[in-house]
Amino acid sequence: MNVSRGALLRALIGIVISVVALALAVRGVDLERSARVVGTAAPAWIGAMLACNLLDVAVRGARWQRLLAPIHRVRYRPMLGYLLIGYLANNVLPARLGELVRSHYLGEREGVSRATTLGTVVVERVIDIAVVVLIASGAVVVLQARGLVANAALVGLALAGLLVVALAVLLAAHRLPGADRAMRLASRWPAVGDVARKLRGGLAVAGRSRTVGEAIALSLVAWTFSVLAFAAAGQAIGVELSMGQAGLLSAGVALATAIPSGPGYLGTFELAAVELGGTFGLAADPAFAIALIVHAGILVVTSTGGAIALLRFGWLRPTPAVASAQPAEGPVAGR
Repeated sequence: MNVSRGALLRALIGIVISVVALALAVRGVDLERSARVVGTAAPAWIGAMLACNLLDVAVRGARWQRLLAPIHRVRYRPMLGYLLIGYLANNVLPARLGELVRSHYLGEREGVSRATTLGTVVVERVIDIAVVVLIASGAVVVLQARGLVANAALVGLALAGLLVVALAVLLAAHRLPGADRAMRLASRWPAVGDVARKLRGGLAVAGRSRTVGEAIALSLVAWTFSVLAFAAAGQAIGVELSMGQAGLLSAGVALATAIPSGPGYLGTFELAAVELGGTFGLAADPAFAIALIVHAGILVVTSTGGAIALLRFGWLRPTPAVASAQPAEGPVAGR
């Protein structure tokens, strides 16, 4: 009951954040004009943007596969399906609950601990934030941005550093003073201790330099496609964004949507694009139009892909007969 109340509270807070952010985003926007701009968008550039969105998601599926590989091998197509199901859940549930959904779904179907799977998602999120902050900082330098944007980039660098340090501390927790005492205390609640050990098993992939290196490389490729999607959306409405400008929009929107909000990151996505566009002279109307086009493209790609994955996999864990028909790829020991 406490869990359900906590989840409900988190959902309500996320919805409130979305409503407030959307209100702030449209306060200086001529919605009718923005709608006309979107309506005249060039189909070819919209197609290019959708292609970039598809490639972005495809690379993210490969990244999660590599992060999970030291624990359990999963074929690429199912892994991409699990990822898309999580993205679909994020589109319809508030507060980024899709991260829990995809961890649960993969764990149920592949026979892996859900806590361990969630640990790999945490590592993925830390890498994502670090790469996004790097892109944002590079864009700030290229655009010679000042004031709030530059300060936000510095705060982002500090946050990314803290997350990396926190992850390292979690991995080395058993060596810290008082660790034995903490373990004895946790042993009084076996269920809690078991979940903590399984979660740490997923986090442990961060200690594998080759795995982390591959994940970082794939993250850079994925975010390159994200930047190109913003550039293509700008071209669709006749706005030529430089790579620095598109990079700042992509990274800034990503950092804004990391804040738990309503379903599909509604509001925080648009507010970030409008505010960041203003820092390099992009008017509110075209900035809002670009945000709408990119956001809609992401929702279409992830929702369609997630729905197809659900139809293909079903809601339940495969029966032993179905599971035995799938190629066997067991855990990777000692990698």
